[in-house]
Amino acid sequence: MDEHVKDPTTIDEQIRILSERGMHVDIDLAQQWLRSVSYYRLSGYWYPYREQLQSAPRTPARADTFVPGSTFSEVADLYEFDRKLRTLVHDGIERIEIALRTRVGEWIVTHGPLAHQEKNLFRPDFDHKTWLKTARRRIQRAEGNNAAIRHYTDKYEGYPFWVLAETLDFADISKLYAGLPINAQHEISRSFGFIVEPTALKGKHRKKYYTRDPLARWCEQLTVVRNVCAHHGRLFNRNLLPVSTVAFRTIDRLSPLPEGQSDKVFGALLVMGFMLHNISPGTSWARKLSNLVHDDYDQLTLRSVNEMGFSPDWASSFTHL
Repeated sequence: MDEHVKDPTTIDEQIRILSERGMHVDIDLAQQWLRSVSYYRLSGYWYPYREQLQSAPRTPARADTFVPGSTFSEVADLYEFDRKLRTLVHDGIERIEIALRTRVGEWIVTHGPLAHQEKNLFRPDFDHKTWLKTARRRIQRAEGNNAAIRHYTDKYEGYPFWVLAETLDFADISKLYAGLPINAQHEISRSFGFIVEPTALKGKHRKKYYTRDPLARWCEQLTVVRNVCAHHGRLFNRNLLPVSTVAFRTIDRLSPLPEGQSDKVFGALLVMGFMLHNISPGTSWARKLSNLVHDDYDQLTLRSVNEMGFSPDWASSFTHL
């Protein structure tokens, strides 16, 4: 039988609970934060400050008590860092999304304005029917407040891809890119600077490269990151969809990616910085990211950049993009 759902607590009770569990709490600060950001939402940020139990090393569990030195002030600073990180990442992904949409569109319309409707243009394993159904829903939803789409609805029998594309989200575009034939995937990937030398890959990794461009999987991960940011979720220590790093590590500026695979935010941030440098060579995005991590996260006494997948020499990784 399920346990009884916990009763709600007042802010004063919440502060008392935190204090009894070993957190140093500035009462005025805590009252201000708990009135603006819920106890439950903040609990995701003080979770890393809870003492770790030794009983299950493979799936670490944590006690209710906090490690010595834990303060509510640092939890608030961590929350603020994550909020700023999400804002910066969301800005970067917006530019990547528009660029990917544009470059996928450039390839598709070389086959005609309505080529996205042609199943034979895509990979045999691409679920074209489902994707097209989603695209039509996007159009229908946009018709009410988009004069350009209403113009095409009233005057033409279909929507050229450049009109449809404006209604698609990052997940839609990522799936469409993954559905393109391999030559198109490689062409678009190279346009972002991902110049992979296949002879540097061995065995199954070379075979995979000729089957599916690595960018397709990275776009899946960036879709997750984008959704976390859009829904104001916790990002800094999020476990992400794992992506193989083998192919992209052959690119000099991406060699700092972790060996094997990447499932932490560092890999996503490095790939984003690489793409943004290609999209807008004068961008200050990577510098802003480095400054944010250095000025805000590095100052947290009980946190480590390892939690985000960063290496000890992480700063040079973004400097050399």
